[in-house]
Amino acid sequence: MAFATIKARRGRLLVAAALIFGSAGALAAEHPAERAAQSAESDKAEEPELLLGDMGGLRTTLKASGVKLGISYVGEVFGNVSGGLKRGVVYDGQIGMFLNFNLEKLAGWHGARVHLHAFQINGRGPSANLVGNLMTLSGIEADRSIRLDTAWLEQKLYDERVSIRIGQILADSEFIVSETALGLVNATFGWPILTGENMTSGGPAYPLPTPGVRLQLKPTEDVTLRGAVFAGNPGGRGCTTDPQVCNPSGITFSLNGGTLWMAELEYGANQGKGAPGLPGVYKLGGWRQTGTFTDQFTDTRDRSGDWGLYAVVDQAIWRRTPGEDQGVNVWMRMGGAPSDRNLITWYVDGGFGFKGPLIERPDDVLTLGVAYGRISSDAASADRLAGPPTPVRNHETVIELNYNIKVIPGLNLQPDLQYVINPGGNVLKPSGTGTIPNALALGVRMILNL
Repeated sequence: MAFATIKARRGRLLVAAALIFGSAGALAAEHPAERAAQSAESDKAEEPELLLGDMGGLRTTLKASGVKLGISYVGEVFGNVSGGLKRGVVYDGQIGMFLNFNLEKLAGWHGARVHLHAFQINGRGPSANLVGNLMTLSGIEADRSIRLDTAWLEQKLYDERVSIRIGQILADSEFIVSETALGLVNATFGWPILTGENMTSGGPAYPLPTPGVRLQLKPTEDVTLRGAVFAGNPGGRGCTTDPQVCNPSGITFSLNGGTLWMAELEYGANQGKGAPGLPGVYKLGGWRQTGTFTDQFTDTRDRSGDWGLYAVVDQAIWRRTPGEDQGVNVWMRMGGAPSDRNLITWYVDGGFGFKGPLIERPDDVLTLGVAYGRISSDAASADRLAGPPTPVRNHETVIELNYNIKVIPGLNLQPDLQYVINPGGNVLKPSGTGTIPNALALGVRMILNL
């Protein structure tokens, strides 16, 4: 290799290193429930429309050197108008930035790239402060902090049919995902409470990814196999309380707390333009986790290991114009886990998304979803044994209606309505008198892609 080429590549690597360390305090990206980060992770994905455009040529200059930059802000106001813990209004927000580094351009490393993002969370969450439910009203709700989110290296091989990621990674951006369900704001339509409540410290999901390795294979254009192994406790060594307190900045990088294994088989039917039928995606998956878990009847941590299974169906049922994406999709996700060591023993959600409900507004999306989480029968038996005033927990259900309005390129607004039945699964109010009543929450989310 010529000395001039080596020198140029060293220069580009120094630029990349400066950007990584110089920007680490402000790095962030959209919460995976927005899915903007998912498209941002791919250099081949369709470029999103951005409010600041090319930023005076900065983005073009960076991209020519192998660096991709994204900035976002998600802010929302939620009001609880009846039921729940109390009436009131809260605001919460998330500032984000991501950086992708194309190592082929930067260092001649074919098929390799680095993805980094972090975020700053501000405000107060509606579920923790107003409603008291398990299925968090907002997918960005978390403790106020500045957090490093994901930081991974990916290597693609064999014409991108094989992909390996290693580093601090997320499960909720690739596993158990329904693209249609992600039109909603409630966190359970991204990372469902089946996994969020049952896995140690909530599992490798927002706001706490964990160190891990993910392997993805595409033996055919229609079939995708993905598997991953994660560190078992996102909160870190010995964390048995709030994992966000145990790992306040996302830089614990703990390999302790057992091991979480996940696997998923995906089949995509009629994908791409020109396909003979309506597109659909079908998934089967499961997880196995080592470590000890709490017995739901005795409340002692003496259960060894845990597991669960799930299925996802995401199917288009109508298109305004064949081959285009305006039309109606429906979805359903369902899954279960053993009752003796899991708070949620089975879960189902479903609904529909309608892109372009108004012909004159082709990019708007109307989404309706219902989610149901069944409380463990062992936990319910423990409640019966305890007797009054302890209520017997049974289920929590959320109904959500959301309309995503594209105002201008880079700016979206989402009016949102959620009705929560049995917040917390039918539990006592903090005052100890009566159970938390059903809640009606209204909100509006603003998404800025800068």
